[in-house]
Amino acid sequence: MDLSVSSTEQGAVTVVHVAGEIDVYTAPLLREVLDKQVAAGRTELVVDLEKVTFMDSTGLGVLVGRLKLVRGQNGTLRIVSAQDRILKVFKITGLDKVFHIYSTVEEATAASAV
Repeated sequence: MDLSVSSTEQGAVTVVHVAGEIDVYTAPLLREVLDKQVAAGRTELVVDLEKVTFMDSTGLGVLVGRLKLVRGQNGTLRIVSAQDRILKVFKITGLDKVFHIYSTVEEATAASAV
């Protein structure tokens, strides 16, 4: 399956909507989109994984790398997912303690405003 990545801006927050499978073949697309946002000075990021059907360690690696990148610029990267199969990947790896994970885009963007 393919990966589709789009973004919208909600004030100072950029929401990156991801759909499909994030794996070794598609992760570079996600990395490229997130890097372009950061290069453009958009360091308040929300990554919406609600329509992601699968994510492997390559996808996690992209997210961890981008988290370090935005934190280095005093930014944040929040994750949106209420899907058990995606949340399980974060829990198994312990990354649920590293990332702020929200159930909805609204919750994640509201947290950015605080």
